[in-house]
Formats: sequence, structure tokens, C-alpha cells
Amino acid sequence: MTMTMTIELSNTLDIIRKSLNGSTCRHERSKIGQFFTPAVIARYMASLFEQIRMDVRILDPGAGTGVLFAACVEALLSRKQRPSSIKVVAYENDKHVLSYLKETIEQCRIMCSKAGITFQGEIRAEDFVATAIEQTNNRLFTAEAERFTHVILNPPYKRINTKSDLGRLLYTGGIEVSNLYAAFVWLTAQLLESKGEMIAITPRSFCNGPYFRRFRVRLLDIMSMRHIHVFESRKKAFGDDDVLQENVIYYAVKEKEKPEYVLLSLSDGADFDNAKCQSIPYNQIILPGDRDAFIHLVLSDDDKRTMKRMGCFTTTLDTLGLDVSTGPVVDFRARKYLHQLPNEGTVQLIYPCHLEGGFIKWPADTQKKPNAIEASVHTKDLLVEAGYYVLTKRFSAKEERRRVVAAIYDPHLTEASQVGFENHLNYFHAKGGGLPANLAKGLALYLNSTLFDQYFRIFSGHTQVNATDLRKMRYPTCAQLLLLGTHVKHRMPDQETVDAILKRECENNG
Repeated sequence: MTMTMTIELSNTLDIIRKSLNGSTCRHERSKIGQFFTPAVIARYMASLFEQIRMDVRILDPGAGTGVLFAACVEALLSRKQRPSSIKVVAYENDKHVLSYLKETIEQCRIMCSKAGITFQGEIRAEDFVATAIEQTNNRLFTAEAERFTHVILNPPYKRINTKSDLGRLLYTGGIEVSNLYAAFVWLTAQLLESKGEMIAITPRSFCNGPYFRRFRVRLLDIMSMRHIHVFESRKKAFGDDDVLQENVIYYAVKEKEKPEYVLLSLSDGADFDNAKCQSIPYNQIILPGDRDAFIHLVLSDDDKRTMKRMGCFTTTLDTLGLDVSTGPVVDFRARKYLHQLPNEGTVQLIYPCHLEGGFIKWPADTQKKPNAIEASVHTKDLLVEAGYYVLTKRFSAKEERRRVVAAIYDPHLTEASQVGFENHLNYFHAKGGGLPANLAKGLALYLNSTLFDQYFRIFSGHTQVNATDLRKMRYPTCAQLLLLGTHVKHRMPDQETVDAILKRECENNG
């Protein structure tokens, strides 16, 4: 009876969620990064809690209509060994949903009463971040301070301006993160008691990259990752909100001791019953000695094979004497120096639209992007000396099946001594200058291989390709790159040939 009632509550909250998604307040919710959790995802998240406790204290720091803590109560009531008491603390400062939240609290109270379980529900209509930071600044985390056994959260997704009031508030709390969701996760981790459990659904972006480094290092120091679930489709988790985001669900326990294995699971969307699951050694998820604490998601046997094959390439860009940087031309800042077509006093300006078939097609036929930039005292810091470079797109179009798209810039395209690379490109260089021709060709072939693309997807949760991520990758030796370069003439070989060439190189160095 109780189980049926809790499912009915979840389904009712899902109807409310869909209604709110179609209401006029949807734009306001998008502005604050608020996306309500579908009931099926909430129930799956709540099912991941493992420990049995008699007295449960649940924190939901961005509760919305309350579907997450309701799912948690549902999961606890469905167990053979139920708790004797449940307390819920729900933070929510969006006045549009408070009435729904109050009703959810009341329904949880009724269900627990019928099950003979003491229930206490508290709604705090205030800013969770500000409250939590005030507590930590005042050092209220004593043995008697409020701690929680369970945290379940779908935090807001919102970039943080470090100069905003929120940015300054986080800075006073010693929190340096680029997105609000990371601040929520970090603060809730501190509010957990020892051995307390956390389940969160957030973007995958925290798994790597420089912006989340301090957050990752600190979080993985106090929390022990036990289970990570990845959504194969970027559209499925919050499809009703038109959110194109790679999301992950993770279950972690507040303890320093790390497990021997982490359970990784993968589903296309919310079809959790058919999710693919496997246990991966913890030291393959977070590599020992990695100061950046990158989280590698090895999701399949293919991923394992990719990791093994990549083992034959161990050279760093630094060892090769190379680096990769973001294109310095930000077009809207340099607009008055840009020209649709080249003329006297201008040099080439390369955009992602100029990358075609592994080389540069310039000028572009499209009228959407300029093809040239003035070479003057005003643009000298935006240009690089002519030479062979390897360019990669920082963002891939939806229709492109590859995350990493690379092309060779050949200086013989024009007679100019300089060139401009637009900000949506990364460019590989040798201390600011060009590369040897064959080295550039070999590097471009390697970057365009399926092997590199597959490894990058394991390594990086971003939909974009950042220069920092490319620096962390492993590359062939200089000799190997030069050898690979001999296979590239005036055009890049087709994908099948590229992959066959790299496979032979792996086998020769395996």
C-alpha cells in the first residue's frame, strides 16, 4: 500500500514538472539554471543509496517540487528494514514552486505515519549557498552541528561571474568554481556526517579540465566514489527542458578510504533497467599520481581496448617541444580590422569553417565569416608567424560524428608572413612558431584517428575541445609522428586508411 502511494506521489510530481515546463516561468527557471528532475530519474537516484540506518536525515539543497527527497522517502519505505525516523530539510527559494513543495512534504508525512515511521519535514525558503557558507565561516561544524546521513541533489547549472555578488560570496567561503552546481556539491559534501551518502546529477564537465581542478581534488579527498552513471544521449536526461548537456549521476560516501572498484553504468536515456554495468578498478578511473584528479569513464569493452592501445603512446607535448593554444582573434573585439575578402594590408584569418578534409580551404565560399584581418600595429598581438600548424575545432557541430576535428595549416597558401587564428580554434605550435611539415602532417593524422577520438571521449566530458585537455593527452614520439606524416600528401587519407595506419603503428610499438 505504501509503495503504491509513493509511486503515485512521484507520478503526480512528474505531471506538475511537465506543467511547469510549459508555463510562463520556464524562461525564469532557465535564467537561474533550474531544471526539474523527471520522476523516473529521481527514483533511480534514490535507489542507489546502500546503507541501512535507523535515523535518517535527508538534505535536498535545491528541492524544486520535492521529487528527489520524495523518491528517497519512497525508497526507504520500500525496504524490508525501514528506518524508525526520517527528517527532510529542503532548501528552495523559488516562490513559484513553494506551494508544491509544501504539499510534497505533507504527503511524505502521511505516508511515513501510515508506515509507523516518525517524519519531520522542514522547508527553508532561503539561499542554500549563502546559508551553508555562513555556517562554515562561523565554524559551526562541531559534533553538535547539523549533519545529514543522506544528500540527494540536482543543483542549478549556472556559470559564475567571479566579480558578481555570488562570485564574491563563494570566494569568501574559499570556494573557487566556475559553475554553481559544483558549489552545491562541495557544500553538501561538507554537511554530510562521516560515512554519509551523496547522490547527485550534474553535468559531466567537472570530470576534467582546469576550471574544476580544485573542486575535483578537494571532493575526491573527502568523498569516495562508488557508482557513476552516464547518459549516452546528451538530450535524454532533461529533454523536456531542451537541455543539451552530458549529465552523470554519481553515488559517493564521505570517507577517505577508496574502494577497490567503481561501478560504471551507461544508458541511452532513462531506460535504467537495460543499463550496461561493469566494475572498473578505482585506479583506472582516477589515475594514481594525477595531480589534476581527472575522472576517466571507461564505459565498455571498447573503451578498455582503447585504453590498452593508447598505452603505446606515452610522449607528452612538452617532451615534443610543442604546445597548444587557443586562437587569439576574438572576432567581435577585432571587428573593425576584419575583411570579408583579402586585400592589400591584410593576412589570412582562419575560422573553423575553413577546415576541410584535414587541410585548410581558403578563402571560404560562405559570406558568414570574414576571410582576412588587417596586419597592423593594432593587430600584431593577434597574429602568429607563418608556418605549418595543426588546428583543431574547439566546438564540433551537431552533425559531426567526431569530437576532435584537426587540419593542417600550410603556409604556402599565401605569401604573407603572418596568419590569424580565430578563437574557436586551437593551434599546435613550437614555442609560438610553426612545426616541421612532416611533423604537422603526422600530428594531424594522429588527431584525426578514431583511436584518439575515442580516447578523448573517455578522458573528457566536455562537448568542446579545450587546449588544456589536449595538453593532458599522450602522443606518439617525434620519430613516430614523422613516420605518420609520410602518409599524408596533399590531402588527408580517408578515415579507414588513417585508422589502419595508426593500428600498424600501435602493433609495431606494442
